[in-house]
Amino acid sequence: MALGRFGKCCRSLLHDPCKGVFLGILQPGWIESCAGAKRHLLSEDVIKLQDFQQRKLAVAHLGSKGNYIQLFNEKLQRNELILRDELKLLLHLCQSADDLAIARDAIYRYHTENRNMEHGEFKFGPLFMRLCYELGLEEIAAATLTDMRMRGFFNDTTSFNIALDMLFTKDLYEEALEVLRTMRKQDVPYNKDTMTLATGTCYKLNTSDSYKICIALIEEEQTKGILIPRHGYCFAVALALRQNDTEKAQSFYSQIMNTDNRICQNLKIVLLAMSGAVKDAISTMSAVLLPKGPFFVKKLEFSQEVVNLLRLQCEGGPYMAEVEQIVTRLKQAGQVTQQTIDGMLCHTPTGKRKIWPILEQRKISRRTLRPLQSTLLSE
Repeated sequence: MALGRFGKCCRSLLHDPCKGVFLGILQPGWIESCAGAKRHLLSEDVIKLQDFQQRKLAVAHLGSKGNYIQLFNEKLQRNELILRDELKLLLHLCQSADDLAIARDAIYRYHTENRNMEHGEFKFGPLFMRLCYELGLEEIAAATLTDMRMRGFFNDTTSFNIALDMLFTKDLYEEALEVLRTMRKQDVPYNKDTMTLATGTCYKLNTSDSYKICIALIEEEQTKGILIPRHGYCFAVALALRQNDTEKAQSFYSQIMNTDNRICQNLKIVLLAMSGAVKDAISTMSAVLLPKGPFFVKKLEFSQEVVNLLRLQCEGGPYMAEVEQIVTRLKQAGQVTQQTIDGMLCHTPTGKRKIWPILEQRKISRRTLRPLQSTLLSE
């Protein structure tokens, strides 16, 4: 198993994730940004925190007689049976760490009383994780997930992904690896979001052990026919480059189906520069130069640290003047950015765009209140 040696690796992982070295030369921007990015890797349509908070507001609007949380705590003390709807209401009323502690005791009790739940039963895992997310209690979330007494309660991938995203944001990468190992132990399947979080965690740790874990994870998922997301491959490429393994970085990069985006093109330049293919790097940069056009046309940008690396590689060489020329043209076109590679990698995706059905809103005539007989609507 790819994660079979996770326990050993987790214990041996170092606490210094910032060891970005290109060609033996430290890159300040890369290193400083390594611990600086705090953005989430999952979009709102995966986390669904806003939906959860809206439901909490709706529950609060309805009001509850007396102090429901205190009454629930007293019920716990009396060892009374916990009903599903009672627990759902409790999780929507929690507003503090103290409230969450009661909710945590409640889910332990509920799990003990309902270990043989029928398939399709309401899943409390994502609900509890979103509550931890809202209150900023990621360590409690991770501890609850990895507690073997709760095995089977968090039997969905979403719960683990939400916890991983919280841990990633708070730089708790070793804890994230433990969550990943727990997923594998409990046969909870990985999905594309899990792979992005897993490779991102390994990238942030940037150790020989985390590098081995990253390679093993990708190779194992590939043998299962699982599609590795582009974001996951980009993390793997960046990690391989930081470990000075340009051959593996090239292998990962070659498996990305669509490289026509900013982070892929920046990683390509780094890969070419580290491989000594300066001429190819110049050609790649020249290809993305855009003629002067409307301000709203999105231009592909290169990071200043990538530009600096390419300059360093060709310093004193035959391509030095050509590199300076293309860099000057890119700057004049506004295609050089101060954002680092790490900043590009650790970004919050926008998520799926909502497509509003236009025709479906007009199936009844506003004048006659009868169904429309339009040929257009019937097609």
